[in-house]
Amino acid sequence: MIDATLFYIFAALTLGGALMTITRRNAVLSAVWLTVSLMGVAGLFLLLGAEFLFVAQIIVYIGGITLLFLFVVMLINLEAAAHVSQFRRGWPLLVLAGAGFAAELIIAVRRIPPAVASNSNSTVSVAALSDVLLSRYALPFEVASVLLLVAIVGSVWMGLQRSRLEGRTPR
Repeated sequence: MIDATLFYIFAALTLGGALMTITRRNAVLSAVWLTVSLMGVAGLFLLLGAEFLFVAQIIVYIGGITLLFLFVVMLINLEAAAHVSQFRRGWPLLVLAGAGFAAELIIAVRRIPPAVASNSNSTVSVAALSDVLLSRYALPFEVASVLLLVAIVGSVWMGLQRSRLEGRTPR
């Protein structure tokens, strides 16, 4: 009974946060609502018993991606971006594409064989996953982290160069 209640709470957080993310005009408020939506997804992962995905969702997506999004918002000139014409007349096409994607997803889920859908014997513990990740795949793991660090430093450097060219001083 409590699992169903928690599922509905986390699902409402996920869907409500996603809806508020795309309907807010303020980019910072959108980032806050994106965080709420991602917290709902993390809660759903926890209910499914996927502790690693729960922690990865919080660290990577809430802690990293949302923070990176806020850095980008702070680096761009929002006043100039507000005057750029946006793709507003194409929303019927987007709704049609979304409906097509939903239909494709439903068809794909229905075609999963029952033996595959009910196979829950293939659970992997977080300890076993971390052992493999940090022993066998240590080099690719470190290369990916250095690549992400270079991307973040590069984006900050590009933002500083752009603000110097426009005559603004960075804050």
